[in-house]
Amino acid sequence: MDRTLKAMSLILSYPTPELQAAMAEIAGAVASDTRLTAATRRALRPLLEELRSHDIYELQERYVMLFDRSRTLSLNLFEHVHGESRDRGGAMVSLLETYRAGGYEPATTELPDHLPLLLEFLSMRPFAEARETLADAAHILKALNVRLTRRESTYDAVFAALQQLSGIKADGQSVAELLEEPEADPDDLDALDAVWEESEVRFGPDPNAGCPQARNMLAQMAQPVNPAPRDAAE
Repeated sequence: MDRTLKAMSLILSYPTPELQAAMAEIAGAVASDTRLTAATRRALRPLLEELRSHDIYELQERYVMLFDRSRTLSLNLFEHVHGESRDRGGAMVSLLETYRAGGYEPATTELPDHLPLLLEFLSMRPFAEARETLADAAHILKALNVRLTRRESTYDAVFAALQQLSGIKADGQSVAELLEEPEADPDDLDALDAVWEESEVRFGPDPNAGCPQARNMLAQMAQPVNPAPRDAAE
């Protein structure tokens, strides 16, 4: 298992007492990974310390306000590619089939394109393949990094680290297009309802529908691997 990708999956998960108890081990995995520059590892320390020591309810509230109350910060990757359209449903069906072909059965209520879920899967793949998938999503990771930096959120360091692991620089035009979408005030419930009021996601039978960038992300994950158990963070 790739300890760093597993650690990133846990860091981006909803904070729980169990996560807090594992933070020392998670921080150790990140600190020892020389694929990340020393500056990137240092930038992660404030978030890791917050997740270890801050009040769990404050951490949970912050997480919800960032990632659940803001569409432009959604951790569901296909949300940034084609919103709540039927195309997204078809892509998620294909992604779920890819997970299962790799011997991975998600034990969660999250959608298949949820970033922590994808990272957990990638942690069980050869790193070369995981890097290709992260590269396909580099423009999304960069846009999330920029938006979180604007909000002065320490979570921005995770997305900077994932970009570094991708091994490429995100396409500037693709990032700019994502950043053009206005951000809704997370405290304005009426505005949030209007933003989310789109067509229902359907897990339709068309896995090739939608944006080529989404299909490329799936294409990099198409080859099955030997089944691997879902271990806890190492």
